[in-house]
Amino acid sequence: MDKMIVTVPVVIKAKVTEDLKAQLISDMKRRVQAAELEFEKFQFDAKKALDEHAGAAPQMLAGMREQIAYEKSQRGRALQELKDKLGRAENLEIGSEIGHGTLERSVEITIGSDLEALMGAEIVVEDGKVIAFRA
Repeated sequence: MDKMIVTVPVVIKAKVTEDLKAQLISDMKRRVQAAELEFEKFQFDAKKALDEHAGAAPQMLAGMREQIAYEKSQRGRALQELKDKLGRAENLEIGSEIGHGTLERSVEITIGSDLEALMGAEIVVEDGKVIAFRA
């Protein structure tokens, strides 16, 4: 066998425009708001559960508190991560390029093919339209 067809990844990059930046910021604000509401609901439900089991065995209450603290920490970290992503979206520079996903393509390789060159393919888009291919 002196040739083979393989599937390789193609990186999609988006050129940052005013529209894309506004869209990313809007999406992240919605996600942050939803996470904040979910975090508040969790805290309310946790307090309610502790109040309902106030007369339970101390070991059970300690276990509940520990589980609630762990869950609160996890949700708090996820919320902070979303806020950090929002901050990065707000600081994007117009004209810069950001990762926007990946696709796959099939390529024929032969003995002596430059595999690194085949693996480095990129598609650049601006406002949803392809503006460049890079290899």
